[in-house]
Amino acid sequence: MKTLVILAHPDMENSRINKRWKEELRKYPDKITIHELYKEYPDWNINIEKEQELLSKHDNIIFEFPLYWYSSPPILKKWFDEVLSYNWAYGNEYRLKGKNIGFAVSVGGPEQEYSKEGSVRFSMNEILVPFEATVKYIKVNLISHYFVFDTENLSDEKLSENAENYIKYIFNIN
Repeated sequence: MKTLVILAHPDMENSRINKRWKEELRKYPDKITIHELYKEYPDWNINIEKEQELLSKHDNIIFEFPLYWYSSPPILKKWFDEVLSYNWAYGNEYRLKGKNIGFAVSVGGPEQEYSKEGSVRFSMNEILVPFEATVKYIKVNLISHYFVFDTENLSDEKLSENAENYIKYIFNIN
């Protein structure tokens, strides 16, 4: 089962975490398709049919992005709005029904800040509720999320370990 990773990072060249994850993903071209939205659509004109065809060819789909103001980078929201269209993803047809979707998110702050007691006051699972609602609405299987926290303070060694664990996460999708 091949996995599609939809990568939404507006500045991959200056990314440390998502860039390292992408390097790790590239080691498995026979099992993982990497699709970079900002690279594919620098003009933001999303080819809906192309995107839907790409989704149709994969059973597992991971949305990878850095947390931006407690959400995703804006192109991913636009992608959801346009690609998951009526009578394709929902309505009279649910063409993604039965597929597996997960989210891999890099978070700048420490994990303890993403709790009721932390400065953010919400967990990452709570922050991703709108994405989870979308997944449920289109009748797709939501799998567990993959997070890395405190990205500014992550050592190169820990980042490499995290990237390897990201691959294990992808390969363990049922």
